[in-house]
Amino acid sequence: MPIATVNPATGETLRTFEALGPDEIEQRLAHAATAFAQHRTVPFGHRAELMNRAAKLLDDDQQDIARTMTIEMGKPIAAARAEAAKCAKAMRWYAARAEELLADEHPASADVSDSGAAQVTVRYRPLGVVLAVMPWNFPLWQVVRFAAPALMAGNVGLLKHASNVPQTALYLEDLFSRAGFPRGCFQTLLVGSGAVEGILRDPRVAAATLTGSEPAGRSVASIAGDEVKKTVLELGGSDPYVVMPSADIERAARTAVTARVQNNGQSCIAAKRFIVHEDVYDDFCRHFIAGMSELTVGDPLEESTDVGPLASEQGRADLEQLVEDALARGATAQCGGGRPKDRPRGWYYEPTVLTGVTPEMRIHREEAFGPVATVYRVSGIDEAVEVANDTPFGLSSNAWTRDDSEVQRFARDLEAGGVFFNGMTASHPALPFGGVERSGYGRELSGHGIREFCNITTLWHGAEPKGG
Repeated sequence: MPIATVNPATGETLRTFEALGPDEIEQRLAHAATAFAQHRTVPFGHRAELMNRAAKLLDDDQQDIARTMTIEMGKPIAAARAEAAKCAKAMRWYAARAEELLADEHPASADVSDSGAAQVTVRYRPLGVVLAVMPWNFPLWQVVRFAAPALMAGNVGLLKHASNVPQTALYLEDLFSRAGFPRGCFQTLLVGSGAVEGILRDPRVAAATLTGSEPAGRSVASIAGDEVKKTVLELGGSDPYVVMPSADIERAARTAVTARVQNNGQSCIAAKRFIVHEDVYDDFCRHFIAGMSELTVGDPLEESTDVGPLASEQGRADLEQLVEDALARGATAQCGGGRPKDRPRGWYYEPTVLTGVTPEMRIHREEAFGPVATVYRVSGIDEAVEVANDTPFGLSSNAWTRDDSEVQRFARDLEAGGVFFNGMTASHPALPFGGVERSGYGRELSGHGIREFCNITTLWHGAEPKGG
């Protein structure tokens, strides 16, 4: 895949970039190793100054970088600005809290008295150079939610970004450089996927984090496992959105539209499977289908646009195949179901609601990465849980109910890294983020995220013998 900016609204190639050669990769690895030796000893207060400076620069650059993201991957411009603002917020969050989150821990003396220790301390020390393999769908946020905690912990980063967002990737390196982080603390590697293995196997690279497809995750995990290196993986998701009779149905349906089409439907944590109790199924569907039908599909640079193009031609083709398979096997498109006729250029797809989906259809098991929703009718909470968990993924989930017993049941039984009640799944710096099963392992964000790439070190001090 070429490293290029291709405008998904038009299909036009705007800029192309040469991939780094072996000598250039080696140079950047050497810079990273040198930077880590210095950055690991920098006090938290100075790291925080640099991170806050980066946040301020990002705020200043918000309009320009938002436009870059929109042109490179098609997200509506308002969403792009919001993404930039969210990144600055996360930078400030970690700048303010990293020292506290990584403070030394001291087990109670009574708990370690039989170990012969006079004192025991648990200390969080940075691992080193971390390789980040990142996707195009949130080209700033996916990177910053790794970079902010990693840099604040004393690690340094190497970014292998998706090949269709090179200008955003280069912007990130420039941002941290302008903020004052020393050379080598954060570098962008413009390389193809074929170069990842060699970089990950390099002994100067201590760990890796990947957000992306399941095949990409399997590949990185396999290589890292062979090298015995730490990894964090955030892979696909096919999040359930369960609606029970006690819910506010109109609000649930209205939120469902946003939950499905955020980022043009290209979000791992977007709700994708809408599982509705039969008592409120018709009411929910009426509101939900109407809301999906009323969305404005158009130029993502226009403020009025709700849904822009998919990021790539191949992505649209993959989505079309899933929908066509479902329709051929008996599903019904209640709205959408194809390309908008008034958008002959670009990689647009209509907001679509499918009913009558069965387990024999590919879309029942595979992630639909675009503005396509599937709706299921269930008879009660047992069937709702069964359908919700009938997926290879387990990233997050949504449950709409005002019944306390149902809340407890969903909290116990939904197989996912998060359960969001009466609202849509969202990431936040203070909340641990990640999944189970084929959605990956490890956590980003919060204190859990900053500790993922730390050496959790036990410092044991023996008791001095009593003299006589």
